[in-house]
Amino acid sequence: MVALTGPRQAGKTTLARSVFPQKPYTSLEDPDTRDFALSDPRGFLNQFPAGAILDEVQRTPEIFSYLQTLVDAKNRSGMFILTGSQQFLMMEHLSQTLAGRVHILNLLPLNLEELRGKKSAPNSPEGWLFKGMYPRLYDKKIPPLDWYSAYIQTYLERDVRLIKNIGDLGTFHRFLKMCAARTGQLLNLSSLAQDCGITHNTAKAWINVLEAGFIVYLLQPYHRNFNKRLVKMPKLYFYDTGLVCSLLGIENEKQIRTHPLRGNLFETAVIAEFVKQRYNAGLSPNFYFWRDKTGNEADLVLERGPLLFAVEIKSGQTITEDSFKNLRYWNKVASGKTKKCLLIYAGSAEQEREKVRVIGWRKLAALSAYLR
Repeated sequence: MVALTGPRQAGKTTLARSVFPQKPYTSLEDPDTRDFALSDPRGFLNQFPAGAILDEVQRTPEIFSYLQTLVDAKNRSGMFILTGSQQFLMMEHLSQTLAGRVHILNLLPLNLEELRGKKSAPNSPEGWLFKGMYPRLYDKKIPPLDWYSAYIQTYLERDVRLIKNIGDLGTFHRFLKMCAARTGQLLNLSSLAQDCGITHNTAKAWINVLEAGFIVYLLQPYHRNFNKRLVKMPKLYFYDTGLVCSLLGIENEKQIRTHPLRGNLFETAVIAEFVKQRYNAGLSPNFYFWRDKTGNEADLVLERGPLLFAVEIKSGQTITEDSFKNLRYWNKVASGKTKKCLLIYAGSAEQEREKVRVIGWRKLAALSAYLR
């Protein structure tokens, strides 16, 4: 079996039906279908002797045990393709009943490589940050303001309640906005909880909810200290900057040019490109950041076997000598353990500096070529 997880509207159903057009498709979001699967799981699965695509399968957790029995009896690979929008609910049941019988893949919104050469591809960094990368925005040409507003409402009213019984959705919505205002920053749960008027434990639980729904991503600090005292808190990122812009009340891409969080938005989008590249290759992200107590930092650190690969991210369109300060420090402290570094900025020119390659944001569409 194959399980395909990811956020709502990332294209899981479209991808599954495109890759497996011969398989019957059924959605367990439909109340009558879900009722059939819950009341008579064997009868429901017997409809599909050669397998099927079961969409939003986390809505019927009881069916996983029956899938295990059926798959073991048939002893055939690839019978069922399972999709779901809630990683926590999916993983909980997959690990309990289908361990060793299912291959799990994560599908995130589009990346720049998938839009390369298309007319709909973003033509400015501000347009890229404001619109985000959800497929329907490019396929149906829906205005981002309208689409994200409906997306947030759907997420709050349906997905959140599936994972956790949150009584006050208004407070959770405020929490989500507070997280958006902290994208690209160290996650201080105590401060976040205090600003939202909730407990530390509640804030921690709600962050887990956002992670399970593929809304936020926690970038962990790199563990090697190189004889320096390190920051140990993770950094908070969103998978999609269009969603962040909606939560921040940004109404058009022009506002991003002078927005105080422009740098955070740009860094968030670049980090998301790296994460998508890894997931699209069927790999888990092996990324970290590194920051010591005096503020020296590598925005992104990749493990490449015994070597390390550092990335600096700048939202400006001009490269200055000061842009290389963090990478030079990194090369000094990680001497002998680091490969040529990468500096990504909002401009377009490419440069080759000593131990640093400089590329513009559009070149992220060919990101894998720079990581070899």
